[in-house]
Amino acid sequence: MGESRRGPLKSAVPSNVVSPVRRCSRTACGRPAVATLTYVYADSTAVLGPLATYAEPHCYDLCAEHSERLTAPRGWEVVRLLDGSAPARPSGDDLEALANAVREAARPQERAAQAGGGGGRGADPMEVARRGHLRVLRSPDN
Repeated sequence: MGESRRGPLKSAVPSNVVSPVRRCSRTACGRPAVATLTYVYADSTAVLGPLATYAEPHCYDLCAEHSERLTAPRGWEVVRLLDGSAPARPSGDDLEALANAVREAARPQERAAQAGGGGGRGADPMEVARRGHLRVLRSPDN
């Protein structure tokens, strides 16, 4: 008998059942997603941010209600990133962090001059604690 005239593209039937709007990943919730949840297992952190550009298998899209009520397991930290569409004003803490980052960027040149170009790097007297790749720095006033 003859072959079918339908190719792979012609066999795809447009459907109104599948919506182009991404939905909340929570079971039995059909509301539109507004935020994306990602787990950083190495740091015991749950990161909730604006809706990702595209759906990824290791991320969870959440609606407004579920993103507001999100809690993390005991011992975990929840980091909520601001939505980029809302204009955010810098706080005093943000400005101080920026100033500290500028000071820190200038510091390696000062250390090399003081150490006589020794190349060995000792402990930072400004560093109070470290968690993963993040550092907590002492205020220069203390």
